[in-house]
Amino acid sequence: MEEGRIVTLVGARLANVGDEFIFLGASEICESCKLKKSCTNLEVGGRYRIEHVRNGIKHDCYIHEDGVRVVEVIEPPIKVAIDAKRALKGSKIVFEPADCEETDYELFDLCHPSGLKAGDRCTILEVIGDAPGENKKERGLKLVEVKRVIISS
Repeated sequence: MEEGRIVTLVGARLANVGDEFIFLGASEICESCKLKKSCTNLEVGGRYRIEHVRNGIKHDCYIHEDGVRVVEVIEPPIKVAIDAKRALKGSKIVFEPADCEETDYELFDLCHPSGLKAGDRCTILEVIGDAPGENKKERGLKLVEVKRVIISS
């Protein structure tokens, strides 16, 4: 298994290489399942991409009608709009969402991307360019691709 991959379980219908998902946590019904630790070993709110579906058995599941399959996932890079002054390739930042609180604002999803929360430590992998939209110059935002830095305890 490659470095950075996490082995977990996902619904058999959802187990497709390349698919991304946000882990929302366990359901109450999962409390009595013997596979709970394998299914819930991801960070709640984290974004994951399926890199490999292991061949083999499907496990019964209280939630997924067709059972669950063993997969290997990674945390993929995330596109985000940040202050242009902080947008330097290779730099390490502590993510703070840009000041755009209106949910109908065209950049809201890039300012508040799923899988990234305030205080997350990240490395900027790539500076893509100016953030799209009408207000990019007045707000001074750049579109970058970041990878969360996982700090082991």
